[in-house]
Amino acid sequence: MTPTPVDPIDETVEEVITVSSFLPESLQFWVVLLVGAVVAAILAFVFSGVARRVLRRIGVDEADVKATRFPFFGLVTSIVAKSALAIFYGGKPWYNPWQFAILIVLVIFLTWFTIKLVRVIEAGMMARFEAKFGPGRRLAKVQTQVGLMRRVLIAVLCIIAVAAVLLTIEQVRALGAGLLASAGLASVVVGLAVQSTLANVFAGLQVAFTDSIRVDDTVVAEGERGTVEEITLSYVVVLLIDGRRMILPSTYFTTTPFENWSRRSTEITGNVALQLKLNAPIAYLRQRSSELLESSDWWDGRSNELLVTDAQNGLQTVTIYLSARDAGDLWNLRNMLREKLLAELVENYPECLPDPRMIPGNPV
Repeated sequence: MTPTPVDPIDETVEEVITVSSFLPESLQFWVVLLVGAVVAAILAFVFSGVARRVLRRIGVDEADVKATRFPFFGLVTSIVAKSALAIFYGGKPWYNPWQFAILIVLVIFLTWFTIKLVRVIEAGMMARFEAKFGPGRRLAKVQTQVGLMRRVLIAVLCIIAVAAVLLTIEQVRALGAGLLASAGLASVVVGLAVQSTLANVFAGLQVAFTDSIRVDDTVVAEGERGTVEEITLSYVVVLLIDGRRMILPSTYFTTTPFENWSRRSTEITGNVALQLKLNAPIAYLRQRSSELLESSDWWDGRSNELLVTDAQNGLQTVTIYLSARDAGDLWNLRNMLREKLLAELVENYPECLPDPRMIPGNPV
């Protein structure tokens, strides 16, 4: 016959019971529990220390590893408590409620510890990807997808934990069998109730894995420009340039047209338009705009051109085309160039500035 496998936790508990057999029976349970807690604390510190040494080489922060110490301690302690309670008080009338309570605690610590492990694994993966790709678009893509997968996995773990606890109750198992018999009607009702929620969840997955937007992308949505700050399962947070945060459902980015200024790269081109009289010093403006751009750290050196793009009603439109590494630099560069050129025109060439009454649409 094949020997029955022995649970190492139960075997350890029985050994501690043998050692503590000289104590009164009322104290043996607490001695076993205390010894189990001490062993759990030692194992938690050893596990944390070894993991820190191993993961430090790939750039995982020590705080992420230390966060697993307490849930690991609680997990081992609750296993010891559950085994000791079964050995000492298995036949007592109050055994079942306490065993169920300890089971809930055990499931909570197990889920907590698993979630912390998921975060450590995520940190290790991101450290390796950052070392491989460096900062940039590929890293942002991986960060978006890994973060979303982590949220999905944590949600699944929490659902499994709740289901595991509920299925230990006989009444709940019986209720589950009854619900299974009417699953057709229930699925229709639930489907109608959570239709919009599920649509957002699937839209969030689509947004993350089709690469339409990523974290740190510059987008224009609802007429507002901002940076994608966070992508979740059901909504996207856009940080606007004035500090406000626009929260949009994930379905917005799958059903509504929007602008992504950094879809392929963060480099962006823009222009500054000035309306001046026909006697404006074009050569001087062309020279000064080049000097100002070349002296600015915001300019990326790609685009620098001044053209007269329109002329009517005694006014000409002078347009300066320029470029920058990202939308934030472009914003600063345009404002700087406009401010400097207008200040110099006011000081040196005031006669070329238009009279407000010459601008179409302005009241005379």
